[in-house]
Amino acid sequence: MFYRLKDKFRRFRFMMETRGILSAPALATQPDSGLALLTQLQHKDVRLALIAFKSFGIKLPVGAVYILSDGSLTPDDFELLRQHIPSVTFLKLEDHQSRHCPKGGCWERLLSIACLVKDHYVIQLDSDTLTLGDIPEIAECVGANRSFVIGTWDNQELETMASRQSEAAALMEKSVKTPHIQLAAEASFNKLKRFKELQYVRGCAGFSGFAKGSFNREFVEEISGQMSDALGDRWREWGSEQVMSNIVVANTPNCRVLPHPKYSDCRKMRLPETVFVHFIGSCRFNNGIYARLGKNVIAQLSANKMSNP
Repeated sequence: MFYRLKDKFRRFRFMMETRGILSAPALATQPDSGLALLTQLQHKDVRLALIAFKSFGIKLPVGAVYILSDGSLTPDDFELLRQHIPSVTFLKLEDHQSRHCPKGGCWERLLSIACLVKDHYVIQLDSDTLTLGDIPEIAECVGANRSFVIGTWDNQELETMASRQSEAAALMEKSVKTPHIQLAAEASFNKLKRFKELQYVRGCAGFSGFAKGSFNREFVEEISGQMSDALGDRWREWGSEQVMSNIVVANTPNCRVLPHPKYSDCRKMRLPETVFVHFIGSCRFNNGIYARLGKNVIAQLSANKMSNP
């Protein structure tokens, strides 16, 4: 209870310190860019999403924006989002579900991307992200129609699924507790029919790029069904979608793992080297740096407004 109260206070303070985003220019889209941004959004993160979208949009032209509502968005939320992202398209969870995949846990997000990549290069952009500087690696991936994923350690590269399975299985043997679903899933990769030919990356689904035409719904359903057979109800746990997203990205042609910590989460960022930050829950509001960096971005957005009236 004490943690929830402290988190609520820190979130309120963040909202007050970043309220300038409501006066910053709306996100202008360029339909011919071929790039679509997508996020799954809940009511309490609407303000965060505005900062995420606008900070990204001043660094790279965006053609379309899709928001998958988790069901908690209010009429006022929809109106605010339309005001600040005029070209936004809202998606519904129930339109992106499959009997072969779990429901919830962001699975609808991945299935909606499987639909959108038919016509767009799609970047999954979590609401708790912040673009701080130039992102040439992202521009290069979009231009070359090359998928990417934000990594978790320095000099990270794609690996074979077999090597990841072997390492995960060894860790499972040493564990005396119920392993996290990500580790349990990785240790079960050898149950997949195409295990020996697939690749993997231990990335983060919060910032991933999916090349146009790179995968389809059937691939997700195939792998998900086999993982469900291997893991039973555990495959429905929160975190399984990130494993699936990592599998999808790693098995698209010429996938790139972004340089770390240039692209990093808030625990491992090294300023000023880091140009893109994912403010994951464990370090989102606990030291004020998210608000401070957010205010800097908002000031930059406002300065652009003044120079381009």
